[in-house]
Amino acid sequence: MKVLFVSLGCDKNLVDSEVMLAALGRSGYAFTQEREEADIAVVNTCCFINDAKEESIQAILETAKLKENGRLKVLVVAGCLAQRYQEEIQKEIEEVDAVVGTAAIDTLPQVIGDVLEGKRRNCFLPLTTPQGPHKDGRFLTTGGHYAYLKIAEGCDKHCTYCIIPRIRGRYRSVPMEALISEAEELAEGGVKELIVVAQETTLYGMDLYGEKRLPGLLHALCRIEGLEWIRILYCYPEEITKELIQTIKEEPKICHYLDLPIQHASDTVLGRMGRRTTQKELREIIGRLRREIPDICLRTTLITGFPQESQEDFEELYRFVNEMEFDRLGIFTYSPEEGTPAAGMEGQIPEAVREARRAELMELQQAVAFDKAEETAERHPVLEAFVEGRLPEEDVYIARTYKDAPEVDGLLFFRSDRELISGMFVRVKVTGSRDYDLTGEIDDEFAE
Repeated sequence: MKVLFVSLGCDKNLVDSEVMLAALGRSGYAFTQEREEADIAVVNTCCFINDAKEESIQAILETAKLKENGRLKVLVVAGCLAQRYQEEIQKEIEEVDAVVGTAAIDTLPQVIGDVLEGKRRNCFLPLTTPQGPHKDGRFLTTGGHYAYLKIAEGCDKHCTYCIIPRIRGRYRSVPMEALISEAEELAEGGVKELIVVAQETTLYGMDLYGEKRLPGLLHALCRIEGLEWIRILYCYPEEITKELIQTIKEEPKICHYLDLPIQHASDTVLGRMGRRTTQKELREIIGRLRREIPDICLRTTLITGFPQESQEDFEELYRFVNEMEFDRLGIFTYSPEEGTPAAGMEGQIPEAVREARRAELMELQQAVAFDKAEETAERHPVLEAFVEGRLPEEDVYIARTYKDAPEVDGLLFFRSDRELISGMFVRVKVTGSRDYDLTGEIDDEFAE
């Protein structure tokens, strides 16, 4: 039987999708991207913000139509939306045959089997379920040359705007030996860039070992033959230690790239958000990172229009962004999520104001990003690059530098007379910039 799999949301959710795909493959199912050919459909959903929720609902409804117009027999909804709205989904969308919670992804083949026998299923496990190795491994959807390594599930921070602790549970680290084994399998399969992710990577190990073990994990990953780049995402600024900075400095495989979500810079807004840092502390952390690792690329995310964000608060954030000159910056408008403390706060900001403030910050950051791209072209004439593919119509290759995480950052476009394949490392002469991206040509002395 053929399965159509729809994966939405973040890279952590993508790892869950890859686990479910592997479990289905081991159970004898085939896969299709042709909607009309599907016997079974699985929609792995997201609901972090309202836009993601709407996208997930639309994907479920569109897939449900295949029961009328196609050969679809089974429709399963999994992921964050399923965890959060399990009863509503089965009540309102009668075409849904099963709902699988975020802690129950390993049960998917059994759930589908039950549905094929005529049973309508809900499958949810406690959000305290320990994290461990998935017996069927992963079915990579990233092309095989890079992969995400999810080192923990859940979050204990309880920021007032965030629903994640309610739908993913408490912070649960994956045992280190399981992660090393998974990373070794990925490397043996051809993965060369490993991207370490979790809701928060910096607290890895606290629940299992009583101390932060991210540096130790990184050292172990760096010893795995075949891995060339290791990239770290989702480091909460208050948890970045001297040991972690030293690890990034001394391990040549670790990209000098760090993603540290800060969300705002006004102390009053940070306090209402339930964040654990002040602007002074943020400046100290950013300054320390740049002093210790001068070529580090810093990425962050911000929220505009949080409840009671005054014009003065926003102007303080604007000045902070202007002074910090982040290499990479993502900006979201505040999304009031039901069930969160922030959704019930007084002083909700009109959507038009949220959007206007986001646009103003994006305009500022665009100028910073364009200047950074030009500066890179001038100061770093030759860069190591990770080949992602080729645009035959333009006769150019696409690559990423250490400053570029997949899907969210810029690209390097370059020409080469030599035939290259995805996953190769090459040296590229940077000749210019194009908005957020770089342009160049292959260096005469390049090596895999």
